[in-house]
Amino acid sequence: MAHQNIQPIFILPEGSQRTSGRNAQKNNIMAAKAVAETVRTTLGPKGMDKMLVDSLGDVVVTNDGVTILEEMSIDHPSAKMIVEVAKTQEDEVGDGTTTAVVIAGELLKKAEDLLEKEIHPTVIAKGYRMAAERSQHILKQMAQPITDKDTKLLAAIATTAMTGKGAEHAKEHLAQITVQAIRAVAEERDGGWEISRDDIKLEKKVGGSVEDTELVKGIVLDKERVHSQMPRRVEKARIALIDSAVEIKNTETDAKLQISDPTKFQEFLDMEENMLRRMVESISAPGANVVLCQKGIDDMAQHFLAKKGIYAVRRVKKSDMEALARATGGKIVSRLDDLSKDDLGYAGIVEERKVGDEEMTFVKDCRNPKSVTVLVRGGTEHVIDEVKRATEDAIGDVAAALANGLVVAGAGSPEMELARQLYKYAESLSGREQLAVRAFAEAVEVIPRTLAENAGLDPIDIITELKAAHDRKQVWAGINVFSGKVFDAWKAGVIEPLKIKTQAVSSASEVAVMILRIDDIIAASSGGSKGGAGEMPGGGMGGMGDMPPM
Repeated sequence: MAHQNIQPIFILPEGSQRTSGRNAQKNNIMAAKAVAETVRTTLGPKGMDKMLVDSLGDVVVTNDGVTILEEMSIDHPSAKMIVEVAKTQEDEVGDGTTTAVVIAGELLKKAEDLLEKEIHPTVIAKGYRMAAERSQHILKQMAQPITDKDTKLLAAIATTAMTGKGAEHAKEHLAQITVQAIRAVAEERDGGWEISRDDIKLEKKVGGSVEDTELVKGIVLDKERVHSQMPRRVEKARIALIDSAVEIKNTETDAKLQISDPTKFQEFLDMEENMLRRMVESISAPGANVVLCQKGIDDMAQHFLAKKGIYAVRRVKKSDMEALARATGGKIVSRLDDLSKDDLGYAGIVEERKVGDEEMTFVKDCRNPKSVTVLVRGGTEHVIDEVKRATEDAIGDVAAALANGLVVAGAGSPEMELARQLYKYAESLSGREQLAVRAFAEAVEVIPRTLAENAGLDPIDIITELKAAHDRKQVWAGINVFSGKVFDAWKAGVIEPLKIKTQAVSSASEVAVMILRIDDIIAASSGGSKGGAGEMPGGGMGGMGDMPPM
């Protein structure tokens, strides 16, 4: 006979918390939805900003999705997964982070309704995967081609990216700068374009207005010349890029020098001076008239360089040195003795200029710069930060459009067309997955609905009008948030790269499926004894109901 009083077996240490089944799913969905709701009001041209204040009192004012989520210090594990979606979108495209997060939140919201109808999470996950795969195909079919010759379209993409951001009042000026910068650094490879966003340096300086932002066809260094007797401006600059110190090297091991005769001491100093003089000769002999050094430059060497009329800057960052090499066509040299005429870079002008209250070095008018600088200006630190974020988004969008070669209209039009075609696709299915595909289509409609809500419009009326327009084969019918009417987004110049949409749908569906498949959350104990098997509160394994959603 089995014992009547069976002892419970504990496999988790004391203090652990566990939630399983429907409660776990609800918890995760609630946390993910809370994150999506936080950034949802920032979407679109009429989106609002968030003010984020950290523990030190530093303030960030922005409507950039990924910036908001990074600054929020989110704690809930599922909410963190939604933040990862935003980070992936930022890394891959540079824009569309809010779109990705809002779609992910809505997918989970629709999944919650299906779970209430007793549809198994695996069925929902399968349907979502099918819908996501179909979405990629639909989006690619509706996309239009673009090349580097389509400067008007590229400018429209940059303008669209900045609309609704802090830089909106100067978006035309910034859009032109963005397109010029991208075209300067773009390299044609295998019939396509390869663009590294790192080749466009964004240097910000408080002062002036946003309209004073300029593109420098070269590099701007936050450094001044090392000696006051050096020329402030050098034309037709032949630039030596050196990553070793222009100083007397110390010995590798500890060494002691004993001098018994005072005259020998003078000889020793003269020898040091001659060594520095030879170093400067090694720089001037190949014809260099500008020296940009990654390490230090000795005071005596500075004097010799000034005498020869050479402009010198020291302690330049490694990343800036690499950018200078790409901009000027020069080679970074480690040994001064090896410096030759072929290693020198070229710039039309190298000059020291006062920007705001600081001196900066401009290396500009390079022949074929593969690295350029956008000098961002603005009245305050907060304004300049937001302008920089808006410019980064524009650069990411234009780069993605050129690299991928495909674009779509914005204003919620691709999402409405995608939803329309997904509804048709759902009707061709017979299993329960049909419900999940329909839910996916409804979730995608959250973008035009949110655009309408943020503009103070009636979302039901707008969505109804949009559906009617798309049924009449008006593929680019979107919302004009300023007039409250439906319009042709393509003709109005509201253009976005296809990659924003494909990446957002892909990332959002993947994270939604991952969260849906979780049916057990086990949180390790914070202070319980190691390996202890004490009884859980309430005699069970402990719940996570008291865990904050974020």
